[in-house]
Amino acid sequence: MSHGVTERIEELGPEWRAFSKEEHEDRSRAGIPTSLAMHDMGLATIIGPVDKDASGKPLSASMKSTIERLRTWDSRSQVHEPVDRNFRQAFSELNRLKDKLSISDAVIEKAAYIYRKALDKGLVRGRSISALMASALYAACRDTATPRNLKDVEQAANIKRKDIARCYRLLVKELDLKMPVTDSVQCVARIASKIGIQEKTKRFATKVLRTAQKNEVSAGKDPMGLAAAALYLACVKNGEDKTQRDIAEAANVTEVTIRNRYKGLKDSFTI
Repeated sequence: MSHGVTERIEELGPEWRAFSKEEHEDRSRAGIPTSLAMHDMGLATIIGPVDKDASGKPLSASMKSTIERLRTWDSRSQVHEPVDRNFRQAFSELNRLKDKLSISDAVIEKAAYIYRKALDKGLVRGRSISALMASALYAACRDTATPRNLKDVEQAANIKRKDIARCYRLLVKELDLKMPVTDSVQCVARIASKIGIQEKTKRFATKVLRTAQKNEVSAGKDPMGLAAAALYLACVKNGEDKTQRDIAEAANVTEVTIRNRYKGLKDSFTI
């Protein structure tokens, strides 16, 4: 006697069928994806501007005025809370920074998450929303190993570096953020690609940095400054015609930083 085995297959697709792309788009009811970088996380409803009913017929005059009233109340209720207004301002600033710094959505979501945590903890009170948002973005860049330094964020946000740094230290301390150390080796490729440095020079710069890490010369130093100094050292070694200024501008650091780091790297690495 054989027993029939039945499998329970769960259907994950929509409950309707579509036979063309247009029909699929017409029937699809999914809205925009939720996002932490929206003041309402993308969950709010909006009364649309079209004065027609579900079947496409125009609304009567009385219904039209009712809908208009509802629409007004709906838009007012979107930002009636101070927290909502704060989020709106913060996330419009975040979007502006995203475009200026060419940052991925994953980093933006992380920055929004950090900012929301800061707001929950009451860290925003009495502080500049823009400075706190900029520091949350810098923290997100550090956390995701995205090579953007304080100077990059300072220029994009148009806020003094010391203000961003102060807010950043506050976030790390109060939210107990565990920040990975940015690897200066990753910064080498970014600087080199900007000013067209040869592959063998890049490889030598990486070797210099690895030695510095082993000898603990690089501990606590700005990774971008270290990478710039290592590249300058490599250019000198390989006879590549790049000045300190060329490299400083590409790395967005000062020539003084390169000179200071250059000596330490040269001493730790016997050419």
